[in-house]
Amino acid sequence: MKKLNITVILLLLMIPIANAQSEFESLFDGKTTNGWHTYGKSTVGNAWKVEKGTLHFDPTAKENNQGGDLVTDKEYSNFHLKVDWKVAPKGNSGIIFYINEDPIKYKNTYETGLEMQVLDNEGHPDGKIDKHRAGNLYDLVKGDVEPVKAVGEWNTAEIISNNGQLTFILNGVEVVKTTLWDNEWKELVAGSKFAAWKDFGTFKKGKIALQDHGDNVWYRNILIKKL
Repeated sequence: MKKLNITVILLLLMIPIANAQSEFESLFDGKTTNGWHTYGKSTVGNAWKVEKGTLHFDPTAKENNQGGDLVTDKEYSNFHLKVDWKVAPKGNSGIIFYINEDPIKYKNTYETGLEMQVLDNEGHPDGKIDKHRAGNLYDLVKGDVEPVKAVGEWNTAEIISNNGQLTFILNGVEVVKTTLWDNEWKELVAGSKFAAWKDFGTFKKGKIALQDHGDNVWYRNILIKKL
């Protein structure tokens, strides 16, 4: 066997070892709300608090219109999002994506964006509605399984959207898999509460939001990888 040329050896040593985690970009530094703002505004409302490495929505601090959905400054098209969440008893929130932030035309994030439900299934009324339980594609696709943890415990959600193929993962278990923007998708929307909103679920690039639904909710370890 021939000995490797010293130049070849050096080149091989220069090849970086692949690290999947390093491909993810942090959307939350655990200390500030940098990279985020309240939908339709340039700042973040006081109801969103940074506490011990988490983003906490505190409804008691929502006075004087200081709440609102928290959205990313940047837009994303094909992506893999990871985020930990937990809710207080009877809590409701959501992770909304593909939002077209045009507050004059669309007053709310959910008028254009799709939502992965964040919920206390047993304590909130939405838990009694199919397609409204934790991990569901809200009002559109019911999850095949429910690996959600007990209220107050941390859950890890993943949203993977790549060229129209959408997958939801909750605590390591695939919950929802569907195709966006084709004829079957249009039929799903037509049979949902969003049927009258002609632009709902049509955008292929947009911002990501953490929803203010008026209940205590916490988020942490928010990571995204562009695909």
